[in-house]
Amino acid sequence: MPDVPTPFSAPINAERLQSLMEAVSTFGGGPDGSMTRLTLSREDGMARDWLGRWFAENGFEQAVDAIGNQFGKMTLAGANAPVVMVGSHIDSQPNGGRFDGALGVVAACEAVVSVTERLKAEDRLSACNFQIVNWTNEEGARFQPSLLGSSVFTGAADLEWALDRTDGDGISVRQSLEEIGYAGKDKVEIPDALIELHIEGDTTLSRAGERFGIFTRFWGATKYRLAFLGRQAHTGATPMADRKDALLAAAYLMADLKQISTEHGLDLHTSVGRLEVYPNSPNVVPAEAVLFIELRSGSPEILAEAERKIKIKIDEAALKAGVTSEVRSIDRRKAGPFAPGLIALAENAAARLGQTARRLDTIGGHDAVAVSDVCPAVVLAVRSRDGVIHHPTEYTSPEDQALGTQILADMLYKIACEGLQAAEVSEAAE
Repeated sequence: MPDVPTPFSAPINAERLQSLMEAVSTFGGGPDGSMTRLTLSREDGMARDWLGRWFAENGFEQAVDAIGNQFGKMTLAGANAPVVMVGSHIDSQPNGGRFDGALGVVAACEAVVSVTERLKAEDRLSACNFQIVNWTNEEGARFQPSLLGSSVFTGAADLEWALDRTDGDGISVRQSLEEIGYAGKDKVEIPDALIELHIEGDTTLSRAGERFGIFTRFWGATKYRLAFLGRQAHTGATPMADRKDALLAAAYLMADLKQISTEHGLDLHTSVGRLEVYPNSPNVVPAEAVLFIELRSGSPEILAEAERKIKIKIDEAALKAGVTSEVRSIDRRKAGPFAPGLIALAENAAARLGQTARRLDTIGGHDAVAVSDVCPAVVLAVRSRDGVIHHPTEYTSPEDQALGTQILADMLYKIACEGLQAAEVSEAAE
């Protein structure tokens, strides 16, 4: 990266960025590099408190809405000026990694501070205000569905319904927010744009020998919570022909899901990432098996066809095992594109630093996907070593963290100098 500012550069402080990354990693981090910071847990509450203190120390005004989304606003323009939101989430998967989500939040902190510092040094007025966000329950590891906070924020999910979601121990989102002190009451308006930095979570950049990418399209997802219902019995005394084994039906369906994916090549991903078995005793025929099923594709037509096939396979699996089935919930997320103007901004910011910007699909969900329904949004990507994500070995080098943060800062600085629409237009013309 250049040592002196380019015409549209707000140089970041890489050491300050690493200090932020190390600080947030202490909340739920293990000695092996793992991270367990489930949403609204004690560890999440401590990390939120740390972020709130950082907001206060650096001139941000904190707000917390009713679903616990945490915001820090830097007012550099008038009260009615456009707002550019930037950030991600700090909740993690159980035994996950330290960079997924958290990098996007600390990079937002560093980028906005760097832009503010340069604007003040130049005695330049900003054309917009900036707002950092830490979304609630992006991961969906403790409460389902994922993207819960951003979905409530955009109006795609009902607040009361979301507050009533419970975890495996029967504890609700409402209770958890109150326990950690983040049952907020603030009203935060929809921004004029959202930019999110994330680790890639795949090997495309590494294989190409590149460091930076832009997710230009997001895959859709259909998620079923399905129960097979059988009859509890003794595994020794009950004849095989008389058993109604719910887990057997689940096994049939899981194999069928794999087969369905092969019928659509690289355009469909299927999985059962969680399986709950009751009563879950070694010598009891399972009476109930609950599957958390995912179908993911960039094609709405393929998603619809895969869902049609899975409905048939559910009935076949239940019949073969002599059990019944029950769909307990369905969560749908459509496929679509991110904002072309923001994509152009990112590409040109990368080019000014001598970097390519590979266009990528994101198969996993991000809060920017939910927010893209109500305002322009984009997700930027930096390399993750070996494509690892949701695992203790997840790693993005300090150099790549700094590169992504610098590109983010330069995008924000150009928007501050020219205004959002003008910046998008000028970049698209370059």
